[in-house]
Amino acid sequence: MRAGSLRAVGSEATRPAGGPATAGDRATADGRADGAPARTVRDATFDVLRARGLDTIFSNPGSTEVPLLAGLPSDLRFVLALHEGSVVGMTTGVAIGSGAAAFVLLHTTAGLGNAVAALATARVNRAPLVVVVGQQDRRHLALEPFLAGRLDGLAGDYPVSVGRPARAQDVPGAIARAHHEAVTGRGPAIVIVPMDDWLAPAGEEAELAAPDRLLRSRAADPAAVEELAALVAEARSPALVVGAGADRPETWAALVDLAERLGAPVWQEAFGARSGFPQDHPAFAGQLPADRPRLRQTLAGHDLVLAVGAPVFRQYPFMPGPLVAPGTRVAIVTDEPAEAHRSPADLALLADPAAVCTALAALVERRPGREERPRRRRPAAPPPPGPGEPLRPGHVFAALADRLPADAIVVEESPSSRPELEMRLPARAPLGFLSAAMGGLGFALPGATGVRMALPDRPVVALVGDGAALYQVQALWSAARYGVGVLFVVLANGRYAIMDRLAERHGQDAPWPAFEDVRLATIATGLGCPARRIEDHAALLAALDEVVPGLAGRSEPLLLDVAVEADPTFAP
Repeated sequence: MRAGSLRAVGSEATRPAGGPATAGDRATADGRADGAPARTVRDATFDVLRARGLDTIFSNPGSTEVPLLAGLPSDLRFVLALHEGSVVGMTTGVAIGSGAAAFVLLHTTAGLGNAVAALATARVNRAPLVVVVGQQDRRHLALEPFLAGRLDGLAGDYPVSVGRPARAQDVPGAIARAHHEAVTGRGPAIVIVPMDDWLAPAGEEAELAAPDRLLRSRAADPAAVEELAALVAEARSPALVVGAGADRPETWAALVDLAERLGAPVWQEAFGARSGFPQDHPAFAGQLPADRPRLRQTLAGHDLVLAVGAPVFRQYPFMPGPLVAPGTRVAIVTDEPAEAHRSPADLALLADPAAVCTALAALVERRPGREERPRRRRPAAPPPPGPGEPLRPGHVFAALADRLPADAIVVEESPSSRPELEMRLPARAPLGFLSAAMGGLGFALPGATGVRMALPDRPVVALVGDGAALYQVQALWSAARYGVGVLFVVLANGRYAIMDRLAERHGQDAPWPAFEDVRLATIATGLGCPARRIEDHAALLAALDEVVPGLAGRSEPLLLDVAVEADPTFAP
């Protein structure tokens, strides 16, 4: 049973009529010697959440969650989303924006199953989530009652851990441990909790099976950095490739220093989920292409490529040949073990990128005579469309580029026009750009909502294709319900344009139809989110001139449903 039936199922979920006393009844009956009710597992869990800053519960609950949620203490906040993909997407945005773990509550098989794609995005985007999944009553699970979940393995390999407390009393410790596992593993850590566990007595005071505080050292090994510095010193023409793992203020600062000392160009990894370097800096050379022939051509002439917080090297379509030309050496600095282990590199250094790059910059000598002029210039804005001519995505990007402040966060999910977006909208501050790292659609609307919740003083703009927006359009209700001032700009071309372009490469007709009759503005309005349909250049500029100056202080969302012509090409 789902959230719409919470009130109706409250008694059913805790004590069926004529049935045996629940754990909550036992706890109250047993009580303490002073007459106070016994402390429950639910009480102990709330203390764990408070102690770890997990004071907001993101959920679309069902009956298995009622014993936990009914009568929620006033110091804990509940945030409802209308689909589990939106629940996890919003929580992922909060975790990324805050840099801390966030809490998700899902409803048995239906909830976890609906959330799997979003959990995969959270894992690849390195977002620490504590995910509690409700389960049927422990006392009759063996009979597989209605709503019993076959939860083992349902989320595949994407969780960093899955906890199944052996006793009700082990639940608080399992959640405390999941918090550490989520932060260390930078992904979703799941704990499966049967519904009757919440109201069971917590029992006598016992230690949690998790430390109160876990400190993680970011120091770089001097010997390892010296070996990397020797490799850099030998290089005649080094180049840098940066990625999502470098998107922290201290890493940006260290990379700017390193790039300036070396006079090296800096490329962003292909399909990077976040920007690893200020893209308005003269050293920034653009995004790497996502196929091997163009990658080799781009990096030709460099005898060392140092990847920082990025894999070696992300590709999209397979094309034959080596990643780099013969004679080009490759090194990688990353704090992601799997990224280091799978990278075909001469040297991989598993350590904090900021610490390594700071130490490396101090060791390398400044190379004189390197050019300081910009390596990539922002293209000129496209001319306004003439009478009867359609808007293009480039018109939208250019207009935003002229108006957005440097600290704006752009959340991208417009696959067919992403290459042009990256050229026209450079990230100028850490977390200036965000997208779904694994490419699955449905992240931008809830993700942007969550980021803005975490960072209410930064302007947030989601640039989303109309096809992508339909995957988690329910998130617009949550943005409106909780007063989240995101500007959602939908590029409405009425089709899956990227799929059309890919089909053209195969020289065959695509069987899927267009959906030009879909109006995101109408859907958004039905979900309580203010929206406007934009069909000409003057209306676009007028809307942005009205909205963008006050975007940082905005307290309600706005969706602009902008009719555009599909991009005729796609070359990531």
